[in-house]
Amino acid sequence: MSTLAQALAALRAGEAIGLPTETVYGLAADASRPEAVRRIFALKGRPADHPLIVHVAGADQLDAWAREVPEAARLLAGAFWPGPLTLILRKQPHVPDEVTGGQPTVGLRCPAHPVALDLLRAFGGGLAAPSANRFGRISPTTAAHVREEFGDAVPVVLDGGDCAVGIESTILDLSGEQPRILRPGQVGQAALEAVIGPVAAGADAHSPRASGTLEAHYAPRTPLLMLVRAALESEAAEQQALGKRIAVLARGTLPAGVEGLALPADATGYAHGLYAALRELDARGVNLLLAERPPEGEAWLAVHDRLRRSAAGAGAGHEGS
Repeated sequence: MSTLAQALAALRAGEAIGLPTETVYGLAADASRPEAVRRIFALKGRPADHPLIVHVAGADQLDAWAREVPEAARLLAGAFWPGPLTLILRKQPHVPDEVTGGQPTVGLRCPAHPVALDLLRAFGGGLAAPSANRFGRISPTTAAHVREEFGDAVPVVLDGGDCAVGIESTILDLSGEQPRILRPGQVGQAALEAVIGPVAAGADAHSPRASGTLEAHYAPRTPLLMLVRAALESEAAEQQALGKRIAVLARGTLPAGVEGLALPADATGYAHGLYAALRELDARGVNLLLAERPPEGEAWLAVHDRLRRSAAGAGAGHEGS
């Protein structure tokens, strides 16, 4: 198991490390050093214009990375940091273009994980840390997932146990005239509006690019369909009749006569287990994954978002599907 001292040494040497947070594990490097940030992109195979989120130790670091910080940002940081909320703000001039994808904005977050916070406080700066997986693939929620993804290419991985939340942070853009959610997460629209008033949902033509918002993302290699329960059971029977091997990701209970996993029926429990379940089912070598469509409503918005993007990207480069 890697130690905090090993992680600090690697970061100061310009390397990338595996970092636990409450959302997913991150691939972290010194956000102030362009060459260290480029290491993240090289490991992930991530497009250079795709911005990263800078993780900081607390709200007192807002002004070190952002300029013209609005009062709304300070109120939200006070209410939700440490926690799964990323704020997009106008960047300070010194923030490398490698971090921001060349945009005039930067995403900032303070993670609610004791290991991440201990490291950030000891490091004394910001860490750029996208999810610790190959670009577009399923995010990791355990240290073992990170090691499976990168092996010896990322020798230092801090083990902080299973991620408590299990899906990525809410991203809120505060760089324009209207606060706007660019990626849904555990912190929902109603909670944000209770602190700062009206918040729009979804990007518009003026919104900056943000992490995890490409149409195809969080994807297994096995093709994936998201269907309501009745349609899922019918599709499973049809595929099995054709001699295909399928695996089902269900909510609450697994349908009779199928292989797969059932996640908790509540949104929080489902989100916590989603990526680990997708990784497990993807590794089984089946022909098709069928995911039960979750209920509607704000509590399920982030899960819907991740499953929809997973289905859009699933099967890319997959043989034998």
